[in-house]
Amino acid sequence: MPTSSKDGAAQHKSRIVRGYLDSTKGALQMALLPGYSPDLNPVEYLWAWLKRHALANFCPRSLAELKTTARSRLSSGQRRQSIIAACWKQAELW
Repeated sequence: MPTSSKDGAAQHKSRIVRGYLDSTKGALQMALLPGYSPDLNPVEYLWAWLKRHALANFCPRSLAELKTTARSRLSSGQRRQSIIAACWKQAELW
């Protein structure tokens, strides 16, 4: 496991994380990503789906309406396995 990361986060280098990863005897490995890598992050594809499909042409009258509608549609999207699977496949992590 590399001892440093691009973003310098301490949790990537902690003894606890290293010890846990070592205890898995290679079954679990950590992949350190560049500080900004949206194409490798499945949640970015979920946000894109939300903006382009679930909220497309939605014009809220207030921030409260936007919050309520976005939460509702994101929640419904999370229950649709096909959307979640597509996000992972798009990020080439499936």
